[in-house]
Amino acid sequence: MNTAPLLAVDGLGKAFQGLVANRDISFTVHHGEIIGLIGPNGAGKTTLFNCLAGFHTPTSGRIAFEGRDVTGSTPEAAAALGIARTFQIVRIFQSMSALENVMVGAMLRNKRVAAARERAEAELSFVGLSHRAAVPAGDLTVSEQKRLEVARALATEPKLILLDEVMAGLNPTEVREASALVHRIHLRGIASIIVEHVMEGIMPIAHRMLVLDYGAKIADGTPAEIAENPAVIAAYLGE
Repeated sequence: MNTAPLLAVDGLGKAFQGLVANRDISFTVHHGEIIGLIGPNGAGKTTLFNCLAGFHTPTSGRIAFEGRDVTGSTPEAAAALGIARTFQIVRIFQSMSALENVMVGAMLRNKRVAAARERAEAELSFVGLSHRAAVPAGDLTVSEQKRLEVARALATEPKLILLDEVMAGLNPTEVREASALVHRIHLRGIASIIVEHVMEGIMPIAHRMLVLDYGAKIADGTPAEIAENPAVIAAYLGE
């Protein structure tokens, strides 16, 4: 078993023209671990994701992936290393079929169209969308579009997937299905960091929870520890 962290974040900070979005954030993620990332709106969760995935360059601190300094990597370089992500507002090619959308992700490591198609078909099956493969992505339901984006991310063969509010806007049945999907991703040995506001979806499956408030990490622990943490209750969960 590999005991070295897959991801190590040390003192990460990000400011935009003096506005501090992330402040001295440090944490690790191990292979296959499920990390819930929670906090009030504006706490800096998406900014942290953008730094990890190469969309923003941190103002300070260091990001190491498999022991390699990747601070300030481009999104393309991060994806090539094995970091994939989804978005709070899904980013899909609406006029392309579901299968074609996932093939775009698969082309990162499969340059042959036939191989990319085979990989995309496998990931569509994994997320439960095989029967919708030929449907234009724009005609899918919200839940299906979220699963499609997960499938496209998985098609890049990541070691770490960053899921940004994958359960938002879903009904209780769909939330349970999304939680089960994250667990199946874990069983493949892929680590996940999940930004989420739907507590009933993330708390039962997360191994650890990170809590941000005003850009800083205020707690890091098991879901049970976080649920009883006074600082978290005051900042986020409510009395």
